[in-house]
Amino acid sequence: MDITRFIVSQRDKALLVGDHGSYRKQLSRRLLVVRKKLNCSSKGRKYTPKSPITAEDIASNHEYVHLLLLTAERAWALAMYMKATHAADSNTQGTTGSTKRHIVSKLQRASSYAAHLVTLLQDTDKSGASTESILEARAYQQSLQGAIKFEKKAWEQCLQSYSETRLLYIALARSVGTKQDDVFKDLLAGTIDQSMRYAAYQLKLPRTISLEMIVARYVQRADNRYVAEALKSNPDLLLEPGLAAKKDVQGELADTPKAITWRSRTVKLEDATTAQALASVSAAESKLASFLDANQDVDRRAKAAAFDDVLIPSQDAVDAVKTAIDELTAEGVSQGDPRMQSLQITRTAVNYNLVEWRVGRNRVLCGEQDGATFESQSVKQPKKPRADGKPRVAQEESTGRKLTRLREMVVLYDSTLQSLDSVKGFPGVAADQPFLNEIHAKKAYFSSLRCLAIARSHTLHGNKRNALALLAHAAELSSRAVSSSPPTESATEGIPKLEIDPAQARSLKDLLDRSVLQYRALVELEDLKSETSKQNAASRSPPMIERLHEYPADGVVDLTNLVTYPPKLQLIPVKPIFLDTAWNYIDYPGRPKKGTATALDGEAEETPSRAEPKKEAKKGWFGFGR
Repeated sequence: MDITRFIVSQRDKALLVGDHGSYRKQLSRRLLVVRKKLNCSSKGRKYTPKSPITAEDIASNHEYVHLLLLTAERAWALAMYMKATHAADSNTQGTTGSTKRHIVSKLQRASSYAAHLVTLLQDTDKSGASTESILEARAYQQSLQGAIKFEKKAWEQCLQSYSETRLLYIALARSVGTKQDDVFKDLLAGTIDQSMRYAAYQLKLPRTISLEMIVARYVQRADNRYVAEALKSNPDLLLEPGLAAKKDVQGELADTPKAITWRSRTVKLEDATTAQALASVSAAESKLASFLDANQDVDRRAKAAAFDDVLIPSQDAVDAVKTAIDELTAEGVSQGDPRMQSLQITRTAVNYNLVEWRVGRNRVLCGEQDGATFESQSVKQPKKPRADGKPRVAQEESTGRKLTRLREMVVLYDSTLQSLDSVKGFPGVAADQPFLNEIHAKKAYFSSLRCLAIARSHTLHGNKRNALALLAHAAELSSRAVSSSPPTESATEGIPKLEIDPAQARSLKDLLDRSVLQYRALVELEDLKSETSKQNAASRSPPMIERLHEYPADGVVDLTNLVTYPPKLQLIPVKPIFLDTAWNYIDYPGRPKKGTATALDGEAEETPSRAEPKKEAKKGWFGFGR
C-alpha cells in the first residue's frame, strides 16, 4: 500500500511551493476527487452521515486507505498551520488558551483516523494487508500521538510515542532495503529526531545519550505486538545503553569513536549525534577502500561515483557538528567554554575531511597523475559492419572532443581550488601558519595543472605563444609546490585525497620544464619563419618608385628596393585612340563592304536602286516654321 511514501510525497509536493494552509486546501480538493471516485461523496450535504469504511472495502480498493490518510493529513495540516501562524505573530505570546486546545483537538482527530486505519488493517483475512503496511500505519499513528504529547508538554509520553515511531521506521527501512531508504531517512530527520532531542532536553537527559539509547530506554515493549513484530526480523534494533556499538539505517555495525584528533590536538566527542555520524563515515571509508582494491580496472567515472557513499555521511557529520554548536549558542554558552572549543575543533576536522574527499573525487575524475598525462582516446567504433564488407579504420579523437575533455578538467581544477580556499575560513586555520603554507603549496600544485590543461587547449588551436606563457607560469607554480610541500602524511591506502606525493609533484615539474623548452623552440621557429616570410614578401614587392602613392604602414621606407636595376623590358599601357580613327577607312578581313549586307539564310538581297526622298523636317512647335 506504500503508506509512508504516499504521505511524504503529498507533503513534499505541497510544502515545496506553499505552507500548511495551502496544503490543507490541496488535501480538500484531493478528498473530493477520491470520494467521487469511490462514489461516497455527500453531494453538498455537509452533515450527512457517511457510511463507515470496512476491511472489505480496503481489500477491494486501496483508495479507501488513501481516503483515511488524506482526512488525517488535512486535520494535521490545519493544526500545523495554526501553530505556525501564532508562532510568527509577534503580538501574541505563542499558542495559549483556546488556540492550543484547538491545535490539540485537530491532532487528536488526525490520530483517530490513523488509529481507525490501523484497526482495519489488522484484520488481515478481510483487508489483505501485509505486515509492512500495518507497521507503516502504526508508525504514522504513533507520530501523530507524539505530536499531541509534544503540544501538551508531556515529554516522557512524547518520547515513548516517538521512540516507537523511530523503531518501526528503522525496521521498515531495513526490510525494504534501498527502495525506500531515503523516504524513511528524510521523515526521521525532518520532525521525529528533532522532537525527540527537544523532549530529551526538557527531561534533562545528557547530550551524550544517542537517539538509539533513548529509543531503547523509552520504547514500550510489553504487550506491544508491533514492536515485537519489528524485533522479530531485527532482534538487534534495541541495544543496551552501555554498548559502544550501533547499527545505522542499513543495519551495518560501526564502532562509535570517543575522540577526534586534529593536528596533534585530541578532543572528546561529547555529542552523540556527531560520534554516530563519524562512525558512519569510517564505515563508508572502509567500504570505498575495499571497492577500489577489488575494482582497479574499472572506469574512472565509476570510481568517482563510489566516492558519493563517503561524501554523504561526511556532509551529515558536518551538519551534526553545526547543529550542536547552534544548540549551545542558543543555550547561551560562550565561545570560551571548553565544550564550545571542542566543538569548534571538531568542526574544523570534519570540514577538512569533507574537503579531502571532494578533492579526491576530482583527482580520480581527472585521470592518471591528476591529469598531467593527456593522451588521445580511441573513438568507439559502431558494431554494425560496413556495407562494402571492408574493416573499419580506427579513427583518431577529434579536436572538439579533446577540447571538451580539457574543459571538464579545468572545471574540476577550479572546484578543487575553490575547496582549498574554503579551508582558510575554518575555525583556527588562520592562526596556523605551517598549515597555511601546506594549503598554499597544494593550491600551487593544482593551479599548475590547471595552467597545463589550458595550455594544451591553446596548442590544439595553434596558439603556441600563449601555450608557452601558460607553461612557463605552470612551471613556476610547480617549483613553488615542490619546494613548499611537506612530507606526505599517512593516508588511506589506495585512495587519493588531498595529500600530494612529493615524487608526483617532482614528476609534474620535470614535465613542465621539458614542455617549456619544447614550446620555446617551437615559438622560436615560428618567429624565424615569420621573419623569412616578411623578407620574401619585401623582395617580391614592387620598387618604391612604383608605390609613391602608398604610405608605408610601419612608417619605414625600404631603401634597398627603390628602383629596379638593371631595368627590364616591360609593357607600357597606352590609349589606342589614334588607331581607332582609321576603322571606317580600312578594309579588314571579314568585314563586309559598305552598302552590302548578309541575310540570315546566306543569300544576297538586292540593294534598292533609289534612295527614299528625305522628308522635310518640321519647324516650330506646331508644324509651321517661322
